[in-house]
Amino acid sequence: MTRFLDLQALVQIIGPRFAEGAAERDQGDVFVAKHYDVLKQHKVFSALVPAELGGGGVRHSTMCAFLRQLAHYCPSTALALSMHQHLVAAAVYNHRNGRPGKQLLERVAAGETVLISTGANDWMESNGAAERADGGFRITAKKPFASGSPKGEVLVTSAPFNDLKEGWQVLHFAVPFAAQGVSLADDWRTLGMRSTGSHTVVLDNVFVPDDAVVLRRPRGRFHPGWNVILTVAMPLIMSVYIGVAEAAAKIGREHARKRQNDPTVPYLLGELTNQLTMAQLAMDDMVRLANDLDFTMTLDVTDAILVRKTIVAEHVLATVETALEAAGGAGLYRKAGLERLLRDAHGAQFHPLSAKRQHRFTGRIALGLDPIADTA
Repeated sequence: MTRFLDLQALVQIIGPRFAEGAAERDQGDVFVAKHYDVLKQHKVFSALVPAELGGGGVRHSTMCAFLRQLAHYCPSTALALSMHQHLVAAAVYNHRNGRPGKQLLERVAAGETVLISTGANDWMESNGAAERADGGFRITAKKPFASGSPKGEVLVTSAPFNDLKEGWQVLHFAVPFAAQGVSLADDWRTLGMRSTGSHTVVLDNVFVPDDAVVLRRPRGRFHPGWNVILTVAMPLIMSVYIGVAEAAAKIGREHARKRQNDPTVPYLLGELTNQLTMAQLAMDDMVRLANDLDFTMTLDVTDAILVRKTIVAEHVLATVETALEAAGGAGLYRKAGLERLLRDAHGAQFHPLSAKRQHRFTGRIALGLDPIADTA
């Protein structure tokens, strides 16, 4: 189990330390490497792994709450960590339901192994090239948005493969960062979440053995596996952005109190409360739907998760923008902290699915169509 059985107690201890230097790291695009060392020390990376497999046995909802609170102190640390945790959560769900996952979970528990995801960028099509080789495949690809990659130990990714019999497929596999041909492009220069270390991972003729391929799916079509990934991942990831919104609302209210004689301030604070409450309600319902990984792997659940994800993203942005307006001119100063939170909040819209893609996804389901493919 984790050194701190109560993750909420742990975040109160490490959070203030993680907040120190956040502005400087943001300005310098500096990855939160030392924070990963602390999280490893407290066995946070294995916290979601079932206790019988050597992990902390923490509930999915508890990890969501931990990430949400951690984001009050350092959003970049929380977001990068959420990417690892959603891979662990998916493996836990699969293991509980008789699918591959145990081996990965045991590896994480044994060494606090840091998992790196590229799934959001790859989505339905994936990118790169997979060529047949003796006993496996040779993969060449560039995988951006790999959060936490400077500390990554295992890359969980995919690549397209043109099977002579089955046609175009996407292969899902894990590959060690230590494998020959794996490298990082130092290219994470962004508007927000600058300290997540979400560099592009470069795969140059990397060998992936057959037994490392855990899933083959038709390219460009929705696969049931996404019902697991999206349902477990979105509550974890969006919990971070709720934390960002809550932190911004707190700053906005503090500055607004200094200008309470302004007749617009009560209206702005009322709007701020409404926007934040909408985001929180949708977030809480995402956690409810995931039900501590006891959910049915159906398109209906996935659709409901994605609808709420869009609602959270839109109201997180509205909350932070309203907090800035409520704060007045003082909120424009970097030292207030709102400017960085506003930039970080913009990241919420880019996690799958973006709003227009979610609208299309949901609308196609309502019409009884495949949520992705245009053909029957």
